[in-house]
Order: sequence, then C-alpha cells, then structure tokens
Amino acid sequence: MEGGEVNKAAITIKDVAREARVSVATVSRALNGHENVAEPVRKLVLEVAARLRYTPHAAARSLSSRRTNTIGVVLPDLYGEFFSELMRGIDGVARERRQHLLVSSYHGDQEQQGAALRAMRGRVDGLLVLSPYAESPGFLTDNLPQALPTVLINTYLPEQDHPVLSIDDHAGAMAMTRHLLGVGHRRIAFISGPDLNFDARERLRGFRDALAAFGTDAVGIELPGDFDEASGHRAGQELLAAGALPDAVFAANDMMALGCLYAFAQAGVRVPADVALAGFDDIPLARFVHPSLTTMQVSIADLGDKAMTRLLQLMDGNNTEVAGDKQTLVPRLIVRDSCRSRPLVVTPLL
Repeated sequence: MEGGEVNKAAITIKDVAREARVSVATVSRALNGHENVAEPVRKLVLEVAARLRYTPHAAARSLSSRRTNTIGVVLPDLYGEFFSELMRGIDGVARERRQHLLVSSYHGDQEQQGAALRAMRGRVDGLLVLSPYAESPGFLTDNLPQALPTVLINTYLPEQDHPVLSIDDHAGAMAMTRHLLGVGHRRIAFISGPDLNFDARERLRGFRDALAAFGTDAVGIELPGDFDEASGHRAGQELLAAGALPDAVFAANDMMALGCLYAFAQAGVRVPADVALAGFDDIPLARFVHPSLTTMQVSIADLGDKAMTRLLQLMDGNNTEVAGDKQTLVPRLIVRDSCRSRPLVVTPLL
C-alpha cells in the first residue's frame, strides 16, 4: 500500500480486515454468510470488500475450508410451476449464504435418479433431494452419498436418518373433499396423479377417506392423471364424453385442474355454474385464471426456503437437533371462484 491506499491489483482478505478493523476470521464469516456475525459488522465488511473490489479466490477458499460452497439439488423434474417455485425458495436462501447450486433432474426415471445422486459425490457440500417414489424406497438409500449432509423434501423413506420436510397430502385432500361435500356437492370426480408417486397416493387416500366418512350419499368417480396439464385435459374430455357431469371435480394438483378447466371451456361448460372445480398446491397461476381456482395452498417457495435453511444448519453443525427429524406442513384451503355452493333442489308441493 502507498499513501494509505490499498493496491487493488492484489487485494487480500487481510486488506479487508485491516480496513474494516476486524479480524480475518470475522471477514471470512461475514463474506460466507455465517449467522454468528452481528449485522452492523456484516454490513461494514461487505461495504469495505465492495469498495476495495475484493473477490475471494474460490479454489483457494475451497482448499482451505474443504468446502465447495455448492449445494446439490436433485429433483424428479424441472418443468412446471411447482418446481420453479420450489427452486425460487431454495435459491433465495442460497444467494443469502453465498452458496452455488448444482441442479439435476432425473425426469421421473428411478435409474437416472441414482445416476444423478452418484454424480454429486465430491462436488457438493450438501444435498436436497425430492424423490416421490412410493415403491422401492431403498433404491434412494442405496444411492445417497454416505456421510454427506442431506435433507429430503416430500420424500417417503421409512426408517430414514435424514431430516424430512413433507406436505400432509392426506389431510389436505380430506379437507378439500370435506369442503366440496359441505357446500352441497355429492358426485365428485377425482383426477389422480401417477400410480407410483407417494404424494398422489396420499391425496387419493385422503379423497377416499373423506367420502367414506361422509356416508353412502357421496359418490366418488376416479380418473387417472399424471400431474400435468395434458392428463387433466384428457380427464376433462373423459368426463364430458360420459354424458352426465359430476357436481364437482377435484384434481390432485393445480396443473391437472387447469387442463381440465380448458377442456370444459372448449365444450362450453361453465365453471362453477355447471360443475365446480378444485386443485391442490396453489401455484401462482391458480389465482390468475378465469375463474380463479379453489385449491389447497402449499407454500411451495417456503418449503424450498425451509429445506435449504435446514440443510445449511446441518452442514454448519450448529443445530444437532436437526438430524433425523421430520417436519410436516399442513396445506390450507383457499376458496376462490371455481367452486361455489350447490343450490338446493326444492320439490314443489302438489
């Protein structure tokens, strides 16, 4: 340094610490987003680093800390609003903590899931995994990298040792079915998800349990679906072809509900005047279609946020109670224009 100015061609972490009048360790913690730094100190360090144009050397930092500052995210797919919202929540926390994301999709193929998990070994500091398979959960266990901090999202894995954040799909489906019954609908069609998907099975189970608890006055009609718009559209066309529409249609996710809504619109069927319609997830588009969609609200971005926060706690080792626990998020009923009370049929007196 000459004349009190730092030589910007060779700025080091020591220069930042000297200018900010804090220790090198404090600068390191502040730049890496650790929680044990007072906010005024963090702001000061970031301001000084920005003013000096200090850029940490990623390779050197990785060697010294034995960390890659990269988190692996393994999802069944990247298509659709559910996954984009989930990634939005994950990415928000990652950026705050200056973590990079290595994202892989296995397109619903179990063998590719194993390959994606194995490819993460040695490249990431921790893993976020969403694996919806209800069959052969041991396949996931066999391919998870040993000793790598891992948090599971909405993943069915009996006797697991990893933290799990899940949606209570069964309770959500029961709540929606009870709502439809409560406003007068008795013939309710349910568009299910993929047969091997644990979420889909739980939502179908909730639908059936709510109908069974209501009694013989309630009739359920089940149609296959695949959690995408096309399968919802096909289910809508199948209902139209049957001749007599049900009182209401409950799709196991919003994407299928929107596909079904389009099929009804093409046929001139009015929602909710002719048939009520409901979904599950509350994707952002659900409130902007016409009519706006009644649904079970899952705070998808918040799910990603919580999962990423939980993983970073696990990696930092400052929350030993995190390991092996399970947190279940209960969906909330959101009533919008696509579902209204069914008018009572009054028989005139003779």
